[in-house]
Amino acid sequence: MDLFGDLPEPTQTRASAPPETKEGNHNGAEPDTCAKRRASSDEAPPVPKRVCTEGLPTLRGFASARRGERDEMQDAHVLLPDMSGLLSATPKAVSRLSYFAVFDGHGGARASRFAAENLHLTLAKRFPTGENENPEKLIKKSLVDAFKQTDEDFLKKASSQKPAWKDGSTATCALVVDNTVYVANLGDSRAVLCRMELSDGQKKPVTLCLSKEHNPTMYEERMRIQRAGGSVREGRVLGVLEVSRSLGDGQYKRCGVISTPDLRRCQLTHNDRFMILACDGLFKVFSAEEAVKFVLNVLEVCSAANEQKNPSPAPGLEPGPAPCSAPALDGACQQLASEAVRRGCADNVTVILVSITFPK
Repeated sequence: MDLFGDLPEPTQTRASAPPETKEGNHNGAEPDTCAKRRASSDEAPPVPKRVCTEGLPTLRGFASARRGERDEMQDAHVLLPDMSGLLSATPKAVSRLSYFAVFDGHGGARASRFAAENLHLTLAKRFPTGENENPEKLIKKSLVDAFKQTDEDFLKKASSQKPAWKDGSTATCALVVDNTVYVANLGDSRAVLCRMELSDGQKKPVTLCLSKEHNPTMYEERMRIQRAGGSVREGRVLGVLEVSRSLGDGQYKRCGVISTPDLRRCQLTHNDRFMILACDGLFKVFSAEEAVKFVLNVLEVCSAANEQKNPSPAPGLEPGPAPCSAPALDGACQQLASEAVRRGCADNVTVILVSITFPK
């Protein structure tokens, strides 16, 4: 299993059309950039360059939570469009750092709340500083270490209680470093990206999965659990726990349940519209593609209504407000969570919608 797997590069590259005439991938990277970097690394170590913030995408995060039919809301979430202020020293090669996370608790809300309050702080302490020859590797290592430390800290606190806490939580975190997103996840909460790709002369939405589900019925997960002396019955660890990786769940750690996240890296492009981070409550009643299309439909309706209220101005006049305004994006997020409950999801539902807007 490739723990540090990258997502595929976009099929539409900058060379497909001049930037002044057609919207495309303007991230300054040709399709063989990775190969070029590998070749150049043999000659001389790369020199980190500070990215100009004027070329970075604007990220806006919106969250919506629904309790469903549960007695208690056990989800938690974090929206940090700019977490640079938490770092002791900002790396010279990094201009902006953003963090978005959703945590789906089980057995109680204490593990999810602890993770929401502490994981990003632990990550900030471990984030690489100064000039580094391989910043990507160090960023990924800092994410893995932050998950491990957060898990250990919670288990220590949980075991000191009388009676001991038995809470656990999934975690899906998106760390955006300039225009690159790193997603680290445990359990069955998910992250997806909406990217517009050119097909038959028209731009159509493509849904990219940014996370990997950890289910005990999966071969590699089941083998690890069985090697540790655990078992999988009725699709659950020891017939009880529904996920094979989590924060907390101290009573299952000896059975092969681990807190090592899967990591994926994706370069954001001008064709990207938004990310969705959500707990499994959403994806029990929505496929990833359906969730993306639902948000797009809501935004299109808002855009059409906005055009009626603010028609194209006469020459020389200022244009009306942007169609994807904050209220429209927040409304799409709220409607998506509400629709999950309407479709019959009895679980807690938490949705984070992160809009991605590059400067023109």
